[in-house]
Amino acid sequence: MSIDQQGFSYVCDLVHANSGVVLDVGKEYLVEARLRPLAESAGISSVQLFVARLRASPHGVDHHRVIEAMTTNETSFFRDLHPFESLRTAIFPALIEARKTQRALNIWSAACSSGQEVYTTAIVLREHFPVLAQWVVRILATDIASKVLERARTGTYSQVEVNRGLPANLLVKYFQRDRLNWVLNPEIRAMVEFVELNLTRPWPFMPQMDLIFLRNVLIYFDVETKRKILAQARRILRPDGFLLLGSAETTLGVDESFVRLPNDRSGWHQLRK
Repeated sequence: MSIDQQGFSYVCDLVHANSGVVLDVGKEYLVEARLRPLAESAGISSVQLFVARLRASPHGVDHHRVIEAMTTNETSFFRDLHPFESLRTAIFPALIEARKTQRALNIWSAACSSGQEVYTTAIVLREHFPVLAQWVVRILATDIASKVLERARTGTYSQVEVNRGLPANLLVKYFQRDRLNWVLNPEIRAMVEFVELNLTRPWPFMPQMDLIFLRNVLIYFDVETKRKILAQARRILRPDGFLLLGSAETTLGVDESFVRLPNDRSGWHQLRK
């Protein structure tokens, strides 16, 4: 039994209210695909009946599982490559020069999913900027989904996942084989702190950030939610810090405080001077 329109609307409202993610009409197939494993694990024969159980009991573990299932996003090592090339050749050198007196950096991956992006950043730091070993570098990674955070903390990835973007020399250097999987070395895992955080809710206290990754996140929100998230990001980003959005994302018409770096094809932004 496929999900009906009433059930689909209920899931859309549930997800939007708790995560800010907008599910448009036409995404019924996505809801079916994401919720079917939850229905099966609950011993329920169809997504439609699973949603009916959700509606009959408005609060509970199943609701949280639905929100996590609908907000788990795609990620990979060195995703799209260009942002990490810019990070190595321009962004980190600029920050190191600007912070050479304080000798401290704060980095935040705001929707880290299973950790490939933030671990890529840590590997770039370790591989190309040995001077930072003498600095205080805090790397914070957050996500709304506790399940993917648990997995990210382990630093364990399948052969398919490490094949997607991770150069062979870095795989050999920073990972150990564990049967069918690859496990990131403890010293790289220890560089990152993982914390559960819903971007659409009030944020806890954070230090001023030098670098914020917010890639391919805003596309899931309505304009008002985008404005609120960017406003909060603006408050914690240092005046000369950097914000990374997805290459197709923009702050134009949403928050004019940010400006995209000139001649940039990666999605790097700074606060308007």
